[in-house]
Amino acid sequence: MTSTESLTNELRQLQEQSPSQRWAVVAARAVAAGWTCPQCYDLWDAAFHDWNPAEGPRPLWTPTPAVVDRANLTAFMTAQGMKDLTSLRQWASTASVDFWRAVCQQLQIHWADPPRHWLDLSHGLERAVWARDARLNIVLSCLPELVPTGAGHAARAAAEPLDPQRPVINWQSANGPLETISAHQLARQVQRLASRWQAAGWSGRRVALLLPMSPIGVAVYLTALYCGSTVISIADSFSAPEIANRLLLSEAEVVLTMDALMRGGKCLPLLPRVHQATSLPCLVIGAVHGRGATDWDGPWLSDTPQGLRPQDWDWNDWLAETTDPSAVASHAVPPPASLLAADRPIHLLFSSGTTGDPKVIPWTPLTPIKCAADAYFHQDLHADDVVAWPTSLGWMMGPWLIFATLINRSAMALFEDAPLGSDFGRFVQDARVTVLGLVPSIVKSWRSTRAMESYDWSHLRLFSSTGESSQREDYFYLSWLAGFKPIIEYCGGTEIGGGYISSTVLEPNAPATFTGPAIGLDVEILDAGGQLADEGELYLVPPSIGLSQSLLNRDHYATYYAEAPRSPSTGRPLRKHGDHFRRLPSGYYEAGGRTDDTMNLGGIKVSSLELERIINRVPGVRESAAVACSLAGGPDQLIVFLVLVPSTEATAESQWLARLNQAIREELNPLFKASQLSIVSELPRTASNKILRRTLRDQWQKAGGSEV
Repeated sequence: MTSTESLTNELRQLQEQSPSQRWAVVAARAVAAGWTCPQCYDLWDAAFHDWNPAEGPRPLWTPTPAVVDRANLTAFMTAQGMKDLTSLRQWASTASVDFWRAVCQQLQIHWADPPRHWLDLSHGLERAVWARDARLNIVLSCLPELVPTGAGHAARAAAEPLDPQRPVINWQSANGPLETISAHQLARQVQRLASRWQAAGWSGRRVALLLPMSPIGVAVYLTALYCGSTVISIADSFSAPEIANRLLLSEAEVVLTMDALMRGGKCLPLLPRVHQATSLPCLVIGAVHGRGATDWDGPWLSDTPQGLRPQDWDWNDWLAETTDPSAVASHAVPPPASLLAADRPIHLLFSSGTTGDPKVIPWTPLTPIKCAADAYFHQDLHADDVVAWPTSLGWMMGPWLIFATLINRSAMALFEDAPLGSDFGRFVQDARVTVLGLVPSIVKSWRSTRAMESYDWSHLRLFSSTGESSQREDYFYLSWLAGFKPIIEYCGGTEIGGGYISSTVLEPNAPATFTGPAIGLDVEILDAGGQLADEGELYLVPPSIGLSQSLLNRDHYATYYAEAPRSPSTGRPLRKHGDHFRRLPSGYYEAGGRTDDTMNLGGIKVSSLELERIINRVPGVRESAAVACSLAGGPDQLIVFLVLVPSTEATAESQWLARLNQAIREELNPLFKASQLSIVSELPRTASNKILRRTLRDQWQKAGGSEV
């Protein structure tokens, strides 16, 4: 009897059990037998042949008693006397002060001056301020090894004995070995850098980072926060004009960057783009640091950077300069951390709205608490977890990964090269990654190339996904790669410091769906008439730690509250976010993309106007509309509608598409690409002359992805 016949017979014998129970039994057998993904998909269909669609999406994974017993949510609910997730969600969103106080205690957040007044609502929910009277340095919660010993710190040390040799970074450079960095080594490096940072007079200044996720990048980021500087993080994939714009908007004073990056096995210059963008002094790290054995206990040096200007510094030379070399070498007198007010900006990040310039979003010392709380409740991070999440310091998931892992005492796994090839699959295997985060476009690439299928990912506990909408078939494939593990969908934003809707390990997991609001937040879906509905625009219910309190270059109230309706159920103010959602009969949620003109391309937010500004400069283009469209719930595709100058020579649309993509690649971001182009005689507009991009999007989707 073939394995196929055996499992089919076993399914017949399991008819008295629920579809989920049947699937759990036969899926384990199929994995052990080495069934292909298409074979397993057919088996999934067979196991759920009598499933009632009214019950919601078919689960792919159901928590076992062992998972439930070990889950952070279970421990937290027990400590708070909660019986179930429904009770916890309600308590967390209605008794927010009690909830966040308990979260800070659970995460052992280190306060120099604890909050006496946790929440100030004197100016209304729309202008809520958390812990206004508190002071802290969040780096001390990431690396307790940096907390000074003595009075006031003994209680924390006694409450949480930590092994300073615990791994905090697993790192692999391109063509290099897998290396491990301990908490002790990272803390010593932060101390060493902090001494030099303070001697350079950079404490309290605005410092821009164009750095990849690497051990040096992590250490520099933590050092800047430790010394009270304001970090400005810019994605290293941006063009020179976009880098210049972000440096100008944030009023940066100095830049830390690399001379080149490793991508796809190639060394790509970065410093020339930075030099083209700014005359600010740059501290430059050599491109190939870490290739081969590295002394993680000594100064973290790099290769000699190339192409420096007179006002620039070589990383190695800069690190060697100090006012007290013996103290730096011995760490006899470690520099003290800068203690900051809880509402002071520590990090400026960029997001796109519906105007040409990106929003400048300040994170405060409290925002990392939201990052760590989400990871504790939703990604279920434990001290023995190793988390890989391909990202950059220029996007919120870079700092999110640092805070989520270090505050939860987990380790981060960092890979220098792109995550698309087989080398990344081997890294996930060899680094013993237990939690793997990604964006759906990466999964689509893996599925087409099958590059990850030869590696053993059985040690993975779960995946997590953010950045764009996913497709069920792609995420069935992703789960199959690790022997059918759950995928925690996680949707949020830079101005939230994390997620507002997600999944948990306590609930059955169905591909491409969310199980409810992020713990600590609540949401409401309103239809076009402003009434509660199962489908429509999703609004956040404030207040919560993590929600932004200001914008550097916009009116915060006007951006998020002025045009938002009040809750039809409570009359309370709601906060606009701009996403379209559908609540399923089972209570699960499906994402429907953006309701405004901001789009996610490969997990990166960009506004229509940013793209159109580039496209409209192409000779022969009179005006354009850039819209994000998705078919079957998949990742956004960029579709461009063009109105040409009347006298423009007739040219095939394929040639126009190539011209536009070249301009987008060179002037905005090489990661962005238009999928289709349609030449039209005019663009639909409102009475006030605004382009109706939503109309174009709807027409394209109604036509099934063909020209309109």
